[in-house]
Amino acid sequence: MAYFYLKAFHLIFVITWFAGLFYIPRLFVYQIEAFHKPSPDKEILGKQLKLMAKRLWFIITWPSAILALLFGLALFHLNPTLLYQPWMQVKLAFILLLFIYHIKTHKYYQQLQNDVVKKSSSYMRIWNEGATFILFAVIFLVILKSAINWIWGVIGILVLGMLIMLGFKLYKNIREKNPDA
Repeated sequence: MAYFYLKAFHLIFVITWFAGLFYIPRLFVYQIEAFHKPSPDKEILGKQLKLMAKRLWFIITWPSAILALLFGLALFHLNPTLLYQPWMQVKLAFILLLFIYHIKTHKYYQQLQNDVVKKSSSYMRIWNEGATFILFAVIFLVILKSAINWIWGVIGILVLGMLIMLGFKLYKNIREKNPDA
């Protein structure tokens, strides 16, 4: 019975972790756009967006990542045979990729907190989709429990990526025609 409680908590913190990873790049978009506004808008928006990013990052996202990891390790402790299943090994590779994404996002967070703008808001809109691709792959792996069938999930991710890129182009065209959109 403890295994199912641990699994439930693991899933809860995975969801809140992803919520943070989905929202923080959106805040980065707003921070970058605010950075290019004239005073006093730049300072007012910048201060508020930095505070929102700080709270999201350190109150929700980082703690959720750590707790998801700890509950996941506890699940392996109770059921170590999972580590030998091919689908789980592929899933763990995606989880490693997710932590790399998280750490890179943290670097962007630090830069923006220090008013260092190295990326465009368009770049951050695309960056925002990184966690989505990893989520798709992991969900397909967990549901299908197959190291082979996840390939179809990745093909789906690539199709999703192409659709997202088309959506970005369409949205960019709309924004160029109507800057308030």
